[in-house]
Amino acid sequence: MEIHLPSLPMLKILSYLDAYNLLQAAQVNKNWNALASSDVLWRKLCQRRWHYCDMVTLQLQGKETWKQFFIYRIWQEHAKTRAKPEDFTYKEIPVECGFYGYACYISGHGLTRNGQGKSVICMVSSKNTISTWDIHKSVITWVSPVQPASINLLTTLPDMHIAVTVDIQSTIKLWDCHNREALATNNLESPCKSLKAVISKDGPIVLVGDTLGNLYIFRIPDLHLISTVNVFPYGFDEIDCSPQKKWVLLSKNYPHILPKVFYMSSLLRTSEFSAPVSTILEFSLCQGAFWTPRREDRITLMSRSGFPQITKFETFDMKLEGIGNKVAVQGKLIASFFLPYYEESPNWIGVSDKDVIVCSTHFFLLLFTINGLHLQTFQYCPETIVRLCVDPVHVIVTCNNGSLDVYAWEERSLLLRKCYRLQNKRPLPLYGLVISVLLSSEEAKCNGAHLSS
Repeated sequence: MEIHLPSLPMLKILSYLDAYNLLQAAQVNKNWNALASSDVLWRKLCQRRWHYCDMVTLQLQGKETWKQFFIYRIWQEHAKTRAKPEDFTYKEIPVECGFYGYACYISGHGLTRNGQGKSVICMVSSKNTISTWDIHKSVITWVSPVQPASINLLTTLPDMHIAVTVDIQSTIKLWDCHNREALATNNLESPCKSLKAVISKDGPIVLVGDTLGNLYIFRIPDLHLISTVNVFPYGFDEIDCSPQKKWVLLSKNYPHILPKVFYMSSLLRTSEFSAPVSTILEFSLCQGAFWTPRREDRITLMSRSGFPQITKFETFDMKLEGIGNKVAVQGKLIASFFLPYYEESPNWIGVSDKDVIVCSTHFFLLLFTINGLHLQTFQYCPETIVRLCVDPVHVIVTCNNGSLDVYAWEERSLLLRKCYRLQNKRPLPLYGLVISVLLSSEEAKCNGAHLSS
């Protein structure tokens, strides 16, 4: 004889389970299956793990339920970790395509179970055009008309299949990479220095910085100007948005210019805020910044100064505070340390969701806690590290010979483990782009790519 508890108490009990046990509970009977598959439970699990899950996220991933989304994302995260070098194929953009130096995913850079997903990149050519290249088919799928001026910046929104370019005449153009002409155009009065496209809670936007230190925010898809703010007396080097786009950090590697963090809503909702809400972080000569994954309010900054150069790391927590009828931002320093002396200073920085800093010199990959405890070192020789990519699951190191080393964060410790190396099959060409594509693993058919320029 089955005993059925009321739905609300059952949901309350099931809310204490993790994903594995929730899937086990769903096997008991039809009633438990229905309750254990509730969107309420699975959305909480998604938010606990990725923090930025909303209905827009669900729609962009093409999933109908939060349970489907959770299972798919977990599978995606671990597919590259479980893969082997023989599961990858090597692709290279031919020199005659005129590849110039900028390349970004325009769609389909995630892995798919059925092998039907597309991996397409958008790139700027030396012929004053932008084009898209289907990695799996190794063909150019779209080319823009020749532009009147050289394109010097490119950014994309893969979820919307949109590219944004800026040329040397400060003309901003938005492309869907299907139609021949740009969908929208706008102009800046000063040369553009930095460019980023993101999907905020208020919709997709483009952030542009010019050489006079101004930040412009344009709406997608019509490039309507939402707001403008003067940040520094000079152009800033970086635009770094937090995972949920709640904050945006603007910085410049200059002794007397300190980084600023803006509350994004104050830049987008100009009718609700009399002025942009921001704070200054007391950290000069900012060389790199990284928002902690799966958190929204923590950022780590890196600086280099002196001779020999000394590297410093500081971690801040951002907080909104109400003062009367106004809102203010506070940046609280929570950790700081100086890097022990190495022959070289770090060039790249990343942070795990467990507050582990990973940085790289030419010959070393180094791991520290945010308080400076040394955890791990990986040495590179004779090859050198030229790029570092860090996410909550993987660390990918690009070497000067075109090879890629894939590491994974250990789930129960603060350390990294090396998964495999994707070896370049021949000397890296002087001009061109090397693509290593994950194809039809025995465990799951999947498509994905890593770029090495």
